[in-house]
Amino acid sequence: MSNAMQAVIWFEELRRSDIGKVGGKNSSLGEMIQTLSQKGVSVPAGFATTADAYWNYLDANDLRQSIAALVADWQEGKAGLAETGAAIRKLFLQGDWPKETADAIVASYGALSRRAGSDDVAVAVRSSATAEDLPDASFAGQQETFLNIQGEKALLDSCRRCYASLFTDRAISYRQTKGFDHMKVALSIGVQQMVRSDLGGSGVMFSIDTETGFEKIVLINAAWGLGENVVQGTIDPDEYQVFKPLLQDTSLRPIIAKACGAKDKKMIYGSGAAPTINVPTSKVERAAFVLEDEAILQLARWAVAIEEHYGCPMDMEWARDGKDGQLFIVQARPETVQSIRQGGSFKSYAIKRKGLKLAQGLSIGDAIVSGRVCLIETARDIDKFIDGSVLVTSTTDPDWVPVMKRAAAIVTDHGGRTSHAAIVSRELGLPAVVGTGNATEIFHAGQEVTVSCAEGEKGFIYDGVAEYEEKTLDIADLPATRTQIMLNLANPGAAFRWWRLPADGVGLARMEFVISNAIRIHPMALVRYANLKDEAAKKEIAALTQGYDDKRDYFVDNLARGLARIAAALHPKPVIVRMSDFKTNEYAGLLGGAEFEPKEENPMLGFRGASRYYSPRYREGFALECRAIRKLRNEFGFRNVVVMIPFCRSVGEAEKVLSIMAENGLKRGVDGLEIYVMCEIPSNVILAKDFAQQFDGFSIGSNDLTQLTLGVDRDAGDLADLFDEQDPAVKWMIRTVITEATKAGAKIGICGQAPSDHPDFAGFLVECGIDSISVSPDSFIAVKRKVAEAEQRRFGESGRISA
Repeated sequence: MSNAMQAVIWFEELRRSDIGKVGGKNSSLGEMIQTLSQKGVSVPAGFATTADAYWNYLDANDLRQSIAALVADWQEGKAGLAETGAAIRKLFLQGDWPKETADAIVASYGALSRRAGSDDVAVAVRSSATAEDLPDASFAGQQETFLNIQGEKALLDSCRRCYASLFTDRAISYRQTKGFDHMKVALSIGVQQMVRSDLGGSGVMFSIDTETGFEKIVLINAAWGLGENVVQGTIDPDEYQVFKPLLQDTSLRPIIAKACGAKDKKMIYGSGAAPTINVPTSKVERAAFVLEDEAILQLARWAVAIEEHYGCPMDMEWARDGKDGQLFIVQARPETVQSIRQGGSFKSYAIKRKGLKLAQGLSIGDAIVSGRVCLIETARDIDKFIDGSVLVTSTTDPDWVPVMKRAAAIVTDHGGRTSHAAIVSRELGLPAVVGTGNATEIFHAGQEVTVSCAEGEKGFIYDGVAEYEEKTLDIADLPATRTQIMLNLANPGAAFRWWRLPADGVGLARMEFVISNAIRIHPMALVRYANLKDEAAKKEIAALTQGYDDKRDYFVDNLARGLARIAAALHPKPVIVRMSDFKTNEYAGLLGGAEFEPKEENPMLGFRGASRYYSPRYREGFALECRAIRKLRNEFGFRNVVVMIPFCRSVGEAEKVLSIMAENGLKRGVDGLEIYVMCEIPSNVILAKDFAQQFDGFSIGSNDLTQLTLGVDRDAGDLADLFDEQDPAVKWMIRTVITEATKAGAKIGICGQAPSDHPDFAGFLVECGIDSISVSPDSFIAVKRKVAEAEQRRFGESGRISA
């Protein structure tokens, strides 16, 4: 080579267009330093060796012909993959550095050390292939990274090992699968000043929801120490979700999910032959979040800035210096799975009949698969894998990719959504459940199981072969409708799966689902915790609320965040949140609940809905619900949330509830707050005009309205034939309240089961002039088309909407 600058280029001299010179990883670091520093994004300094330096190393050691011959023998079946990879790597490791390349690396390292005020600055040495980080290939972990490298000799040795890692078995296999010519891919080496995250924390961040492709979310994983454990999936990290559209307002804090991971070990600096080591974390570290809210929001804003600059969803790695608390982005590359999915249709899966739940973890993908377990505990045994089995293992690394391709599903003990197992499973289109904690201990080879990733953020493994349904939802060329078609949602973990549906909002978000599944504790047991008599419940509540000085805040935070994910899914369209509507027997089933609930003969007609909210028995619990809604709207920024009161028996009761809400900071009309009432009692219809003076709108609950109009217990099997939402008396009720609400200028919709169960019922509702119909997501398309047909008959018009 003619001069040193052909061998080495400083990051700040690189741009994104230099991928051919220094690969995707290094060109991206240069791009960020040059263009995003002014936006506050911090990237550690460093330099890159060029592709020319790689080819020069090959030519100086006369390796091209030898490598090509070894690859050709493997491709022709004359040699095995392991044998071929080992032979090529040995050639690299026995090679000598051309003097001009070695001098350039050493000189640049010296300059980097002087910049850092050190004799031998610690650096990260990372591989960056010239075919890496392209939109349709992640190359996740295919080449090596070496951390905490100090000194000229150690640096040159690590650089040589980086070159050799271009021919790891997994890298050879990956390139072959993706159709890359092995002899046309070069390797650049990034030498980057280490961030002292061994004293702080680090992790991975995506500017898109990794499972659903929901584009309005930043997903952050975090762990103590260096970031390799997160990337490799050997620990269960913290997880945070941030809603991007509300980040622009710095007065808001739209962190809509926080989950504390086990984080049972951390990678720190070692010495000598072991520059990094893993050590156990302390109990305090395991129980604490790695990042405080301000740091989470700062990283999320950086993710948005990086995504906007690159014009596509991004996969980033970050690190926090434990000495000064400063955050850095250490890698950024395009996300390669969700961003290229087609949006015209998608598959939906639903479990119908299932066996005993054996394990659970984080769901990757959204499919359901049944198969026999193949338990493989180490990479040495992957040749024992049986094609089409459910692969169960502790964790995976790139060496596992060839066997992962042959699996029906993957289950791991450890790892988060950004771990190697998760990334590769997504790219292969396989359902996976990661971070189960103990899958390798409880499953045995040959056991029949069903892996379900179709039930939200949690994935489940059930005993035996489950019965499930698979549907293809085609949202292309759906008709436009005057009547708003909305969704009924309850599970925050599944809400993002439906963001592609062109729904007009959420017509019913069920608060009680969040309370029973995410909180699990009766709110009054938190208010009166000190006086609880049930010691077992008290102990369990103490464990669940660990980290909260005021246990009431546990309820408020978790309820607000659970509802926030539903509010985010279709933002800025309206999301109608129904305040809690448990019956007393259901409330009693919550932790600590038995002490606060009366025993009733008929809970359906008892102490439920609005009557609880002003009662001394529950008034303080309702105040916590109101605090959560206030946090949801004012602190997170979800002003699209509408509040709805269930089972309100009289106008006087409405006045009491609205007064209590105002006392708790939820006053109708202030900050645009709308309050609706469920229309599910005949009195709501009979006095619709009066109720319309108290509320902004009605939502018809067809189930309760039917049973109370016909006097039929909806759960009574012997009377099932009499329970009919299409009975003339029920239809008279519905028609009447729609007419009265329209006259009064109040909004009127329906969120009951009738339109979902009977799509033809939608025609009757259109004829009555209803404003909105809210249905289960799997009924949305059928109801939308039925409504369009009814509107065509009524109004003589039709339209189309794009997917």
